[in-house]
Amino acid sequence: MAHLEQFIRTRRGVEAYIEPRTTVTETTVLLVAHDGEWTRRRVEGPEAARRFAHKMAIPIYDVALVGYPQRMREYNERRKRAARAERAGEA
Repeated sequence: MAHLEQFIRTRRGVEAYIEPRTTVTETTVLLVAHDGEWTRRRVEGPEAARRFAHKMAIPIYDVALVGYPQRMREYNERRKRAARAERAGEA
């Protein structure tokens, strides 16, 4: 939880998203900042994620209901383009 708290303290506009447990992974909480930067960590369950978000005074959503935010997809795409450009520059 220390990593998640640090992420919130050092970014603006952070929102939390609960990712449900699957056959492969435990329940996770995904934090997304205003610019789309994100991080995720396992939590004990959805209620633990909600308590954490409430304690940190940030909004929390269920990703199964609302989906992933567009700004997160855009951030991932920017990182992919930057990595491709860096690889092209090394060639």
